[in-house]
Amino acid sequence: MKATIKTQGQQFTVSEGDVLIVNRYPKTDKGATVEIKTVLAAGEGESYKVGKPTLPGAVVSAKVLENKRGKKVIVFRKLKRKGMERKRGHRQELSVIKIESIKV
Repeated sequence: MKATIKTQGQQFTVSEGDVLIVNRYPKTDKGATVEIKTVLAAGEGESYKVGKPTLPGAVVSAKVLENKRGKKVIVFRKLKRKGMERKRGHRQELSVIKIESIKV
């Protein structure tokens, strides 16, 4: 069974056993279970259902495999002829999750 979910500001089409990298879930540790209740669509073939905007009662449960930080992104800004240069770095906080079950 497949489901389209919205989590952490992004939409994913997932099935059981998929591994995703999403923005970090606050206050979760490795091994924690996360319930995603914003299921936009779910099913396969004849039993495919689309929510308006979400499916009531549908839940996707996922397990947090690890929390990590993403690749460093360098932001460099310069103004010509002004002598202004600024260099900053950013690393996004990420969670690696595995989809355990999809209930419609």
